[in-house]
Order: sequence, then structure tokens, then C-alpha cells
Amino acid sequence: MMNHYDIAFIGHMSLGTIVPFEGAPIVEKGSPLLYASIAASRFRAKIAGVTRIPEGEDYLLEPMRAAGIDLFVQPGEIIRYRMVYPNASMDERDAIVEKDAGPIVTVDCIPACAPCLVHFCWIGARRSQLNLMRALKERGFRLSVDMQNFMFRAHAETGIVYLKDIPEKKEILSMADFVKLDTHEAELLTGASALQDQADILEALGSSETVITCSEGALAQSNGKSIFEKFTNRSIRGRMGRGDTCMAVYLACRLDHSIEDSLQLAVAATSIKLESSGPFSGSIEEVVERINDSNRN
Repeated sequence: MMNHYDIAFIGHMSLGTIVPFEGAPIVEKGSPLLYASIAASRFRAKIAGVTRIPEGEDYLLEPMRAAGIDLFVQPGEIIRYRMVYPNASMDERDAIVEKDAGPIVTVDCIPACAPCLVHFCWIGARRSQLNLMRALKERGFRLSVDMQNFMFRAHAETGIVYLKDIPEKKEILSMADFVKLDTHEAELLTGASALQDQADILEALGSSETVITCSEGALAQSNGKSIFEKFTNRSIRGRMGRGDTCMAVYLACRLDHSIEDSLQLAVAATSIKLESSGPFSGSIEEVVERINDSNRN
């Protein structure tokens, strides 16, 4: 029988050393796939995860298995990195790739499932991602992309990560049903520094529904209409995974909610996640309570 999912997340697993602005470094399992899939699963969506890991490192997958996510795993490498936050800003961080993992999957690795929403959250290998996007689009899948993953580059000798504009950005934006970026990535793609200008330009380039995160909150835009919601977090201990959490909850809610409601729920969930390290572990009830508290204030 063919599997049916609400969202399938495709991405690398990774292991990182996080060096916060204040406090001691910590080593944690962290990847867009991990943060996004678990966050979406908290909103009662049926989730699949597609990834690769080396033999003997199944422990990396345990948090997703515990969350009820169906995993489709191929043998391969994980990304090992170091993330340094030089100051209190959530938008400034220095990343160093200590070990790359190469391309993630080909279309032959995608599980047999009915067409659903697929979110691309792997890092690098731009051409492989584009080929997979084209193939899935032809099969009737809806697509969501994290533009950082296409823009990602790592210096061959130092491993220092930097972002670069994408020649194929119009094609990517036009193929995707949902597009996720942060404000620095959006500025590099559009040349604009103001959040609303970035959203307008991305829409003109072909994005049908855009979510842009920044240190203050997140903006969502579609058909020329935008909405902005502020984060309400009291700390930034859980900065890693901010954008992935926000986008994943947004996608899960957009299955049956409006843009406005989906963004409000996503920002509230992300605010809770920012206050502790690791994937979002809250409940829908906690998210609604955070929204109500924010409205009262």
C-alpha cells in the first residue's frame, strides 16, 4: 500500500558544537531536518523524514523516531560543524564546516508515497536539489524550500561558511509553493535591506508564498499581502533551529489554517523553542497559551 503523509522533510543529519555568546559550548544533534520534522509533528501532522547516516550512528535518529516520524534512511555521511555566536544578536553567527556530507538523495531514494508537501532542508549540492525539485514537481508533489540550503557554501580549506546568490533563483522560487529565508539571506538575493521590500522583490521574482525570519519575528507574504508577528521569547538559549522550527510549524498549520493563523502559531511555537536548546518540545495548548499571554500584554 502507498504511504500517505502531510509533509516529507528531506535533509542531512548533523552534529554540531555550539558556542553561545554567553555560557559554555555544548555539543548537540542539530540539523534542519531534526528541528523541522519534530516541530511539525507536534501539530498532529503525519510526517516523514528522508536522510542518510553512517553505520552505527542510529542514535542520531532517536528523537525523530520518538516523535512518531516515519524515517527513510540511506547509508551516508552526516555534517559536522561549529557554530559561534559572537554577540547577543540572534542573526549574527559564524559557522565552520568541519566535515561535509555531500549530496543527500536522488529521486530513486524518495519513498513510495502519494504526492504531498515536500520541504527541502538539506545543505549544499544545489544542482542535485534542483534536479530533485523538478522530478517531484512533475510527479505532482507540492514543494517548500529553505533558500539558505541553495546559497550555502563552505571554503574548501578553512570550512568557513558563506552565502552566495543563486543563478537559478527565479526557477527555484517559481517551482516552490513555499519559500523560507532569514533577512540576511533575503538581502543577498534581493539587494534590499527592509523586510517588506525583500518580500515584495521575492514575490516579483516568482515566490508565491514567502516566510522571512529576523531577530524580531517573522513575516509571511502571498499575493501582495503581508503579515508580521513578533517573537516573545525571554532568552535565546535555543537559537539553533529558529528558522526551521518557524517554517515547519507554519507548514503544518497551513495544511488547514490561514496565513495569518499559521504565522501566529509558528511564531509563538518558535518563541517557546528559543528559550531552550534542542527541538521544539511544547504542545499546541502551550502555543495557544503563549498567544493569549501575548495578546493580553
